[in-house]
Amino acid sequence: MSKVFIAGHKGMVGSALCRLLKKDGRFEILTVSREKLDLMSQNSVHGFINKEKPDVVIQAAAKVGGIHANNTFPAQFIYENLQIQNNIIHGSHLADVQRLLFLGSSCIYPKLAKQPLSEDVLLSGKLEKTNEPYALAKIAGIKLCESYNRQYGRDFRSIMPTNLYGPEDNFHSENSHVLPALLRRFHEAKKKGESEVIVWGSGKPKREFLHVDDLAEASLFILNLSLEEFQKNVTSMQSHINVGSGKDLTIKELAEKIMQVVGFQGKIIFDTSKPDGTPRKLLNVDLINRLGWHHKINLKDGLTQTYEWLLKNESTLEYAN
Repeated sequence: MSKVFIAGHKGMVGSALCRLLKKDGRFEILTVSREKLDLMSQNSVHGFINKEKPDVVIQAAAKVGGIHANNTFPAQFIYENLQIQNNIIHGSHLADVQRLLFLGSSCIYPKLAKQPLSEDVLLSGKLEKTNEPYALAKIAGIKLCESYNRQYGRDFRSIMPTNLYGPEDNFHSENSHVLPALLRRFHEAKKKGESEVIVWGSGKPKREFLHVDDLAEASLFILNLSLEEFQKNVTSMQSHINVGSGKDLTIKELAEKIMQVVGFQGKIIFDTSKPDGTPRKLLNVDLINRLGWHHKINLKDGLTQTYEWLLKNESTLEYAN
């Protein structure tokens, strides 16, 4: 039975991975609370990984947030993400952990790159300014993994998910990503009997969304590929793999879908004084599809399930920053 350390197990991605690996039954899952292990502390992280000696490390810990949070806390976004991933990736190497999965983000790609975004457009143009510090940290994580593979013969793999949503998301109305923020805004407007919901931006940008349970399945799929199969489909300096649904929609269409799921009866107002961010972001998922993985959960079903989870957990939910 493989021992798998999931860093960031309390987050949306980490908790989905825990659920899946538990259901699978072939893994010993290793997790640790932030009270017991500070991922920002190099000595603590290195000591923990060396003591526990996991077979596989999944690096799902990150400081995340939407446009507003990235604009307001850029120093924290770059520093904390670099520090956490450096500690985990280097600590895994020092403890002779051969296999690691690094979870990145689709914001690594240039703002105006050709759509849909294939893996080879990385570093081919300027990043979206609103989340550049976060994106740079994630790019550094990919390159760190590739460098350890090249220099030390490690099997450290990276996947780049599109916009994620699902249970355990951050539902803060200002500091979260667009989908959970809208879900909360429409829910609260319905509860209070309000006549309108304000959506930031023009509503025209297009985005792709993937349910976090689909990402967990994709993570396990990529980890389970033989080294030979993996190396046959990537190169030593372009080894990251996109994970998405391959379908996008406008923010306006998303807001309308959420309005239906929540049952809000009022109007949607677009606040064009707020930034739109990247005009379109759709991942090219030909590589992972060719390898044999496809997403399963459609957006309507995923939104319904996520809203049901929000309703069930609302009383205990922290709308955390």
